[in-house]
Amino acid sequence: MTTRLPCPDYHLLTQDIKRWAMELGFQQVAVTGTQLDEDEGHLLNWLRDGMHGEMAYMKRHGTRRSRPAEFQPGTVRVISARMDYLPSGCEQPEKVLNNPGLAYISRYATGRDYHRLLRQRLRKLANRIESVTGQFRYRAFVDSAPVLEKALARNAGLGWIGKHSNLINKKAGSWFFLGEIYTDLPLVMDPAPAGSHCGTCTACIDICPTRAIVGPFRVDARRCISYLTIELRGPIPEAYRALIGNRIFGCDDCQLACPWNRFAKVTPEPDFRIRNGLDAPLLTDLFNWTEAEFLQRTQGTAIRRIGYESWLRNIAVALGNAPTTREVIRHLAGKKDHPSGLVREHVYWALRRHKQEC
Repeated sequence: MTTRLPCPDYHLLTQDIKRWAMELGFQQVAVTGTQLDEDEGHLLNWLRDGMHGEMAYMKRHGTRRSRPAEFQPGTVRVISARMDYLPSGCEQPEKVLNNPGLAYISRYATGRDYHRLLRQRLRKLANRIESVTGQFRYRAFVDSAPVLEKALARNAGLGWIGKHSNLINKKAGSWFFLGEIYTDLPLVMDPAPAGSHCGTCTACIDICPTRAIVGPFRVDARRCISYLTIELRGPIPEAYRALIGNRIFGCDDCQLACPWNRFAKVTPEPDFRIRNGLDAPLLTDLFNWTEAEFLQRTQGTAIRRIGYESWLRNIAVALGNAPTTREVIRHLAGKKDHPSGLVREHVYWALRRHKQEC
């Protein structure tokens, strides 16, 4: 049974929550309601068109994703929070992308796994709220459940959804994570958003290597490099392998092209600092990691979730796109007899790219 203290001043509580969130390392927090009718229509059309690829969980959850009160009974408000993640002191992304001997890893994954960090901070925020209100019903989410986090953040006024489908903030660009607390507290909602500020810009659409942004605000995950290198567990379709270049975990091209990211802030969060030189590693060095080394050196990062086989698969593709050198061929040839058929398939493809017999 929930123990609730005397009714607080919800206007004051809402302001306190924002202040406490800033003290916990969030850059911005706002409150919204649960209505997502229009977004639900977009989601259902996207699923109907099969653009979720092999991410079956997105279809399995159905409308629970767009109906917070059904997914978490009793929810009347959503606290939406964002935290900057762009690490300081990292090699310039464009420099890495332009050097085919290096591996490009999406900047969100070069430090500590954000899922755990943000979830811990949101729970601390909930505990702080509870110290004022008494027990209340809530649930914290960080990209880990059927939640339309970008639509909720937009409705809370944290930004607008860009043509690449990422949330953009006028003062902070798009290099940030999102997290939510579903709650039964009738907090004061923030004003409705002012709308999109992308205008006629199509920089993100134009730069996408695989043309995954098939139209403004519409991304076909089956073509997206982030999906291909992270979510997809089987072979990467051959049509996209050469287009992947040296991107071995995710892709930041649409964010790098976005003019609003000139306002992006470097994160003050120490846990998002670069680990193990993952901002500009040599492809051949990473390809040499044993499974034990992979597990040890990716411990605590989001990279670990793809597993060792997909890691080697991705690097084999990148080595196939690298300049032909004796070293590259030697490293690929060393994995020709790898026990994983998935790895062997991509190694053979890479060797054929270098005109090598398999």
